[in-house]
Amino acid sequence: MAVLLHRLGLSAYRHRKLVLGIWLVVLAALVTCVGLLGGKLDDRFSVPGTESQRALDSLSRTLPEASGANAEIVLTAPAGHRVTEAPYTAAIAKVTASARKAPQVSAVVSPGASGAVSADRTTAIVQIQYSVEKPDVRTSSVHAVENAARAAEKDGLKASVGGSVYGSQGVHIGPSEIIGVVVAMLVLVVTFGSLLAAGMSLLPALAGVGVALAGLLALAPVVSISSTAVTLALMLGLAVGIDYVLFILSRHRQQLARGVDPQESAGLANGTAGSAVVFAGSTVIIALAALSVIGIPFLTTMGLGAAGAVLIAVLAAITLLPALAGFAGPRLAPKPGSRAARRAADPDGADGKTTLGARWVKRVVAKPLLTVVAVAGTLLALALPAADLRLALPDNGSAPHGSTERTAYDTINDRFGPGFNGSLLVLTRTEHGPGRHAGTQVAQQLRTLDDVKAVSSPQPTHDPAQTVVQVIPETGPDSDRTGQLVQDIRKAGQDIRETTGASIAVTGTTAVNIDVSNRLSDSLLPFVAIVVGLSVILLMIVFRSLVIPVKAAVGFLLSVGASLGLVVAVFQWGWLADVFGIPHTGPVVSFLPIILTGVLFGLAMDYEVFLVAGMREEWAHTGRALHSVVAGARHSVRVVTAAALIMFTVFAGFFPLDDALIKPIAFALAIGVAIDAFAVRMTLVPAVLALAGRRAWWLPAWLNERLPDLDVEGTSLEKTESTRREEPHPVA
Repeated sequence: MAVLLHRLGLSAYRHRKLVLGIWLVVLAALVTCVGLLGGKLDDRFSVPGTESQRALDSLSRTLPEASGANAEIVLTAPAGHRVTEAPYTAAIAKVTASARKAPQVSAVVSPGASGAVSADRTTAIVQIQYSVEKPDVRTSSVHAVENAARAAEKDGLKASVGGSVYGSQGVHIGPSEIIGVVVAMLVLVVTFGSLLAAGMSLLPALAGVGVALAGLLALAPVVSISSTAVTLALMLGLAVGIDYVLFILSRHRQQLARGVDPQESAGLANGTAGSAVVFAGSTVIIALAALSVIGIPFLTTMGLGAAGAVLIAVLAAITLLPALAGFAGPRLAPKPGSRAARRAADPDGADGKTTLGARWVKRVVAKPLLTVVAVAGTLLALALPAADLRLALPDNGSAPHGSTERTAYDTINDRFGPGFNGSLLVLTRTEHGPGRHAGTQVAQQLRTLDDVKAVSSPQPTHDPAQTVVQVIPETGPDSDRTGQLVQDIRKAGQDIRETTGASIAVTGTTAVNIDVSNRLSDSLLPFVAIVVGLSVILLMIVFRSLVIPVKAAVGFLLSVGASLGLVVAVFQWGWLADVFGIPHTGPVVSFLPIILTGVLFGLAMDYEVFLVAGMREEWAHTGRALHSVVAGARHSVRVVTAAALIMFTVFAGFFPLDDALIKPIAFALAIGVAIDAFAVRMTLVPAVLALAGRRAWWLPAWLNERLPDLDVEGTSLEKTESTRREEPHPVA
């Protein structure tokens, strides 16, 4: 691989105009496709094969309006008045009539017809059903409903609009994301000591992100892609794109400072650091693509979309960067006499000066056992809250305070009870004869279950043998008791069938979300086991060691555990929620743990390779275990520190978004990167290697012979080039 990447780097350097032109043409073509096709994003959550999804699919055929999006206009009378007073009943009638005229609305049910009036008569709900599902609801239709609600305010009513038509806003570029890129630029300037080199790091990353996002959006007309998938691809593509370019460009500048020809240096950097980038990127891609095996469509598109963004980031690093380096030529070399030039010219520290990274590692390995106990103990303590992890999908209760959907949600919760925000649909079906009578019997039995507040009369569908019964729980949609109620209804299904002759299935948005969360929860441990097993195998191949992969796997688990613990403490328990501006505390987003595991796995492998590769090379040269740990970290710690700071900054830039899906993911990824890079890779890893001594590099001979040699650092290529340069030239 090193030789192939070396040739690719040389070719891109020589044909830089062609390479740059190809990237620009591809980007322009994809942007044009997005502009012409204009595909819509799909934020539906579904789990094929589950009871709730099968029942919902059946309803989409027999009662389409029940499976479409819905909205709710919540109207509250002024203090001291009731909505049943004549002026307000007239105002509500006007709102109902106005809402019926909104585009795509199939049905509007007034409070009088549905009985959706609070017990104190201060609040009423106008229920609106769309003829299409949420992704197909036009913005103009939502605005028409909102305008109808605002008209009621002129008559003295307080109005807000909620319902399933609202949800995650997904991809967004704002001041916080721009600030994140600016901070990343400053980190690059400090790292390289050069504006040109810093800009060179950003250009390929931005080009890669542009191609990745345009490509993902171009697929939207034919593939169901969520807004969260686009945002995750943006976050990861930008973060790893900058990091991968940083690794290769750092090597290129070091070689230029040592007098290597710019063209040869570009090829050599591509073959050495580029090999590690390809390996690290491949692990991220594998982990993210593995999300597809869970069998949840929206998670599959998230994983594959993010994996595609990482793949393009790798391609940009190994093709576009050498081409841009060709335009810059020798100007990328550190200025003579600068700190960067001195570090490159004195890789072994012969002048007696040590880098900050080397000094840090020396302190760590001075008392390795104390370091291991302190770091592992701290991370285990941070991971303790993860034992209380509860998973759910966010609803309007997670929306920002002051938004119309959050106001509607809170008003319903206060006036009608939390269960009104998370009603369940029970689909009944009889084998013989009309199902109306059996549906009535089913409703009577459902009223006897615990945690049931109300049960509606059965509603017929276009199928005479089928009815729909609405069940209002006592608790909200993200409550454990609501999840238990779904299970209780399903357990009662056999008894209901024997007494009424009707089979039942629980569905609706709340039930689907519960099934999604349960599927994700059940898949978490197997997915972690696969990822950890893969990391052990890959690192064993790379470093020809048993201790290093086991240590890396344990460190990875500590990073994930500590990150999840902090997420639970902040987003579920509410610690520092006001400080972080979190509008709602409760269960953690159900797919966050799996996303965090997949992304952190790749990044942990990334940092592990770049840190330990230098140590392994020192060990191969000197055979001195403790010396190799300190000396090997001399340059890599600086680069990994910059990479981690950039990654943290990019992820943290998405945290201020008022989006219930993006906010916790951004927090988890940012804090996870910081923990893994600084606490695990730069502290725990050197301490463990110092404790292990020579045993850290031991591998049974029989196993060593059977493992392939990946040479991810391109050491064989470096040796070949070094030998070639040292050979005497033939005398003519």
